[in-house]
Amino acid sequence: MGKVVMYSSVSVDGFIADENDQPGPLFDWLLSGDVPLDESGELKVSQASYDYTRAYWDQIGATIAGRHVFDLTDGWDGKPPSGIDHVVVVTHRPMPEGWDPEAPFHFVDGVEAAVAKAQELAGDRLVEVAAGDVGGQALAAGLVDEVRMDVVPVVFGAGKRFFGSVHAQHLLEDPDVVIQGGRVLHLRYRVRR
Repeated sequence: MGKVVMYSSVSVDGFIADENDQPGPLFDWLLSGDVPLDESGELKVSQASYDYTRAYWDQIGATIAGRHVFDLTDGWDGKPPSGIDHVVVVTHRPMPEGWDPEAPFHFVDGVEAAVAKAQELAGDRLVEVAAGDVGGQALAAGLVDEVRMDVVPVVFGAGKRFFGSVHAQHLLEDPDVVIQGGRVLHLRYRVRR
């Protein structure tokens, strides 16, 4: 089974979106470089960010997101983001009416079921869990192996927290990756067991 990684871009004060669910400048680093990150040509990052991010994206076999993010993005129009093979959506509601059942999206109830399904789909590849409420629930359940964050130099003051509503202490190891990109600091921590 592949590792489970909690991930997102985040403000220096720990938010993945403002109070209106808007990312503001959190993704500016994905548009401010010279090196194309994917085939679209829209995402351009610094060379350091490319080397780190492209290698990470290429390892992901499945992504887990909450229904809230799925709804905000309109289900990415049925195409998983960043070339990922599968998206597992944590939800208590059925798939949207009219949703293409052949799209590589899987709707499950609860984070434990989501991680199990994502690991089945990903095989030996990484399982990415979106930071926020779902990621925080997975961390609290002991299902996360590693935390990755792209820290952006902005202070939101309030908004959607990176770790969601986690109320207990969780120890991480010292960062084993620290890479400075253009307008972003890439960090990777292993979760202490």
